[in-house]
Amino acid sequence: MKKIIITSLFIVLSLWGLTAQQDAQYTQYMYNTMAVNPAYSGSRGVLGITALHRSQWIGLDGAPTTQTLNFNTPIGRGVGIGLSIVNDEIGNGTNQDTYFDGVVSYTINTSDTGKLSFGVKAGGHLLNLDFTKLRNYNNEAVAIGGTDIDKRFSPNFGAGIYYHTNQFYAGLSVPNFLETEHFDNSSSAIAKERMNFYFITGYVFDLNQNLKFKPAALLKAVNGAPLQIDASANFLLNDKFNLGIAYRWDAAVSAMFGFQVSEQFLIGLAYDKETTELGNTAFNDGSFEVLLRYEFKNRFRRVIAPRFF
Repeated sequence: MKKIIITSLFIVLSLWGLTAQQDAQYTQYMYNTMAVNPAYSGSRGVLGITALHRSQWIGLDGAPTTQTLNFNTPIGRGVGIGLSIVNDEIGNGTNQDTYFDGVVSYTINTSDTGKLSFGVKAGGHLLNLDFTKLRNYNNEAVAIGGTDIDKRFSPNFGAGIYYHTNQFYAGLSVPNFLETEHFDNSSSAIAKERMNFYFITGYVFDLNQNLKFKPAALLKAVNGAPLQIDASANFLLNDKFNLGIAYRWDAAVSAMFGFQVSEQFLIGLAYDKETTELGNTAFNDGSFEVLLRYEFKNRFRRVIAPRFF
């Protein structure tokens, strides 16, 4: 019964209590920066592809899953472009959000090592609501009187700035400026997309020839919800193995592992354990992320830039 109650409340609050809806969250944000800041596009100097899958609250039926796919590349002096696709699903397909954006950035040199990038993105959001997929504890369809939504399109745009050297980075962004409202014609309930403000930063310390320390932080603010603060500490051994821990303020603790398989291919894993009451339940086995990044060499850059973010 506890599982039924929490699942029901979770779906209802997610679908109808969205006066302060937030974007998808990531534990490995330091390797998935373009998902939150368009100015990152092209900053690594080569064509790169990043894919991420996140399963939230494993063991909780209908819990969210997120997939992201990002492409980005430089195309000229100071110009970068990219494509970002994000798919969010909750309630076993009851609510599905798909975001797709084209990205353009422009970078200027501020010093011998410093670069400042400005980025914009434009695209849209497809919303699907299928209330026939809601089930009760007997796995029977639940009729709640909601009106289904089939691939409703909402345009949006965002912007960001990003500064980096070989060891330091910081960025500020608003991925979506338009606060789209989704109405249910059969009731007064409204789901509203809110502007999310992101600040990301990190530094790479050389402890010795074989060991680097990489602290990072991500702050996310949205009107009507508490400030979300993610802080992480990673150690990089022999430029190959990443081991780290992270803390999401009043929400979760995380463990991270990364392996630079080759100069071009990175694998990242993360596991979150909730520190809230939801994390103490027997049917919540935490959240899991897997990230893959591949970067292509080209005739201009035979060696991937020695950057660690």
